[in-house]
Amino acid sequence: MAQRADKTNLTDASRGKRLQRVMADAGVGSRRACENMIEEGLVEVNSIIVAKLPAWVDPEEDHIVVNGKPLPKADRKLYIMLNKPVNTLSTAKDEPGSDRRTVTQLVDHPASARLFPVGRLDYDTVGLILLTNDGELANRLTHPRYGVPKTYKVTVKGELDEEAIKELERGIYLAQRKAGNTDGVARTAHVEIELIARDRDRTVVSLTLREGRNRQVRRMLAAVGYPVRKLERTGMGPVKLKGLPRGGWRELTREEIRALRRSAADSQREEKEQGAKSSNQRANNGSQTGKSGGSRRTRARNQPKKAPYMSPQAGQEVNIRNRTIKNAINRAGNEKGFVPKKIEEPETTDGSNGNE
Repeated sequence: MAQRADKTNLTDASRGKRLQRVMADAGVGSRRACENMIEEGLVEVNSIIVAKLPAWVDPEEDHIVVNGKPLPKADRKLYIMLNKPVNTLSTAKDEPGSDRRTVTQLVDHPASARLFPVGRLDYDTVGLILLTNDGELANRLTHPRYGVPKTYKVTVKGELDEEAIKELERGIYLAQRKAGNTDGVARTAHVEIELIARDRDRTVVSLTLREGRNRQVRRMLAAVGYPVRKLERTGMGPVKLKGLPRGGWRELTREEIRALRRSAADSQREEKEQGAKSSNQRANNGSQTGKSGGSRRTRARNQPKKAPYMSPQAGQEVNIRNRTIKNAINRAGNEKGFVPKKIEEPETTDGSNGNE
């Protein structure tokens, strides 16, 4: 018979999972927050205080106490698709003093697990939103690093012309917000647009993007002169919104969950490959420059610390060094013979950071 693992030896990786991961899965907090609690001596495993990492535990066998309270068992991982209706917040709960409906209130799952939305949709945007208690997968689906595509069905006022479509595909300059303030402008990444229907009064398109800025779809279309009438998210990665009435929900199938994981992994792999190509290209350029007598270290000291800013009106790179964004934009405007207007990013009604 195999011997049981020593319950006092937490340095054995074969025991199971890392302690901070087990705590995070049980809803204590983020992994980093759990690591801090461990290092502060607030966690006991089998009556022994753990103050050093790494530490491995068996969540089924070990008795774990966090800040004087037994660690609850981790919930079964749930993955829910919801067809979000209009006038619904994409948060777990509303702000104090308000009584608006939230997406979590619409999902009455018998497991009673604590779910949270994956990303956000604006208050008046409808369509696909995922809810889960799997923080790791949620991060992969929403973090810009992984670039998981989101697809929207957009209805705009008027007949969207080909020039506007090309401009959207190339990218639109939008203001960025940081700590509640406008922090320059940046061009949107390439988007994929498919025309569904078009007449004199309205145009319907399918739009797919791989980044998420505050109210991005609405702001992009407003920038080319076509305000959005209706916005519905129809897909996230390989998962498509099908067969659900507005306000309805269902669990994802095993195949859909596997496809989501593969989508995030494939996007990260593409990014690493692209980064490797860029590094090789820089190395080749550096070696060629070195042959011509230029030192890479010397050139690095002579170059500006900040990357060149982009002029939203010029639509091309402007080589502006070591100036504030305001001066950079004014300089670009003067070079083109006009004064650019002040660009402000609109706030959402629910304070969200969604990409619709």
